[in-house]
Amino acid sequence: MSHTEKTLDSTRIFDGVVVHLRRDTVQLEDGAKTIREVIDHPGGVSILAMDREERILFVRQFRYPFGRTLLELPAGKLEPGEDPADSGRRELKEETGCTAGRFVPMGQLIPTCAYDTEVIHLFFATDLIQGEQCLDENEFLSVERYSLDEALEMILGGEIVDAKTQIGLFKYKALRDAGRI
Repeated sequence: MSHTEKTLDSTRIFDGVVVHLRRDTVQLEDGAKTIREVIDHPGGVSILAMDREERILFVRQFRYPFGRTLLELPAGKLEPGEDPADSGRRELKEETGCTAGRFVPMGQLIPTCAYDTEVIHLFFATDLIQGEQCLDENEFLSVERYSLDEALEMILGGEIVDAKTQIGLFKYKALRDAGRI
């Protein structure tokens, strides 16, 4: 069975630098009306980059909404009209200083489907060439490297809590174990 909701009205509530918020009036499949608040987000990328020693590159940075430092895969926001693979290569270079000889799509994830339009594109990067970081203005982070087993243990131990990082690691493991990457 297919389910749908019909948008009857849409009002822009907030226009931010990264996100926009709108309030939509929708008609449900039983005819009732309700309100949906939606965050419009341009989308992003997350890159599982692996060096020659099969260590995965992570970035550690302070995340203001949570008031603490998190360990994550390199990631970033898509620019308007930007190809996700180009964005991934750009973010990998900016955050880690690395360029990748091999850059493979691993699919997409929708982190918060109930109220946010963000789609994150996942990539696997290898054949890394180390260069200099090119961090954005006001961006501060450090690069760390861990094996897949160490990273999975950090998920189980509660040290890696970022969803895109957890999904990226498990997606990579599943693709690798299936012989697809």
